[in-house]
Formats: sequence, structure tokens, C-alpha cells
Amino acid sequence: MISTGFRTLVYKETLRFWKVATQTVAAPVLTAMLYLLVFGHVLEGHVEVHPGVSYTAFLIPGLVMMSVLQNAFANASSSLIQSKITGNLVFVLLTPLSHWEIFSAYVLAAVLRGLAVGGGVFAVTVWFADLSFEAPLWILLFAFLGAAMLGTMGLIAGIWAEKFDQLAAFQNFLIMPATFLSGVFYSIHSLPPFWQSVSHLNPFFYMIDGFRYGFFGKSDVNPLLSLAIVGGFLIMLALLSIRLLKSGYRLRH
Repeated sequence: MISTGFRTLVYKETLRFWKVATQTVAAPVLTAMLYLLVFGHVLEGHVEVHPGVSYTAFLIPGLVMMSVLQNAFANASSSLIQSKITGNLVFVLLTPLSHWEIFSAYVLAAVLRGLAVGGGVFAVTVWFADLSFEAPLWILLFAFLGAAMLGTMGLIAGIWAEKFDQLAAFQNFLIMPATFLSGVFYSIHSLPPFWQSVSHLNPFFYMIDGFRYGFFGKSDVNPLLSLAIVGGFLIMLALLSIRLLKSGYRLRH
């Protein structure tokens, strides 16, 4: 049975980003739209990643997934660091919520924001290209797992960071480069062999590639391998974040 405290925390975290939807949802959608207009205009007709798939069609799923990942991370991380700095995190820690419930509430709210932004990006970009939906269940699965994984990373970053600039460093030097170098704008097969090998070390690549497979039925690696890697990373990160919550690391002073 789902506790009232858990539902309340999910509602609070969801309401937190929805009250400022212009900033948290509309702004990322506009950013993705600008990426599409710039890259699509410049490279359309010059790049064909998969036979029969235009570059704009190839780019749209990457932009959708990139938006999902970045905003899921931002929701959990910004909420926790703001609560720590303003001092109201104590009201969450004093509740009879278990560390499992706190973890699930923050990650679920992050998933909701990520999917809301991703849905918005898809709604405004789908008109620019003919997209197929070869495996829609894979689309939903990778979108959910990717959002959950980045929501969990955001929770870990929020626990670790004690100042906004620490959180910004985490996002600017880890999340942003890993996202942009994950194949959002290109196929890794277009890279030299060394950089292809480096790309295979990036878990974000498997989220993007598996998500794109759901649209075109084509991918750079086997989607089952992508699913296994993404699922494995999610489990490891979830166990780490739950461990941090249970220990009270940088939460209880």
C-alpha cells in the first residue's frame, strides 16, 4: 500500500516544477527546437546516417531523449540542493518516510518532469520529418529507464553537493559532456575507431541508441545490450543513492 507521506512528497516535488512550467518545461522545449532548426538546416541533405532515414528524422529522437535526461537530472538535483541550502530538508527527514520512499518520490517526480519535457519536444519537432514507430514499447521503456537513471544521478549529485557551484560543476563537467557525446547529433559509426571505443564507455550512448531504435528499428549496437547496460547502471546508482539516504551522508548535520 502506498503511504500518504509518499504520495504527498511526490505531489510536492511534481508541483514544484509544474508551478514554473514556463522555465522548467517550455524553456527546454524551445532550446531543443533551436537545436533542430540549426543542425537540421545545416546538415539536412549532407548527412545520411541510416539508409532511407533523413538527418532531421534521425536527430529528433536524439533531441527528445537528451531533453528527457537533462531535465530528469535537473529536477532531482536542484530540488535537493535548494532544500539543503534553505534548511527545509529537515521537514522531509523528520517524517516517518523510509529512505526507499524518499528515493522513489524524488526519482518519480524527476521521471515525470523528464517525460513532460520529452513529450513537449516531440510534439513540436515531429512535424519536421516523417518518423516511423517500429518498436513503440522500446521507446517508452528507454525513455522511462533513462529518466529514472538521470533522476537517480540527480539525487546523488544533490546529496553530494553543498553549494550551487558544486552542483553546476557536476552538471557542466559530467552530465552535459556525456549527453552531447552520446550520439545525439551523429552516429558513432562516423567516428574514428578510437572514438568509437570511447563512446562505448558512455552509458548515455546506450540510452540514446536504444531509444532511437524504437523509431527506426536500426541502431549502432544491439538494443538488448543497451537495455542490459542501462538497467545495470540504474540498479547500481539506485543502490548507491539509497545507501547515501540511509546513512544520512551530507544530509544530517
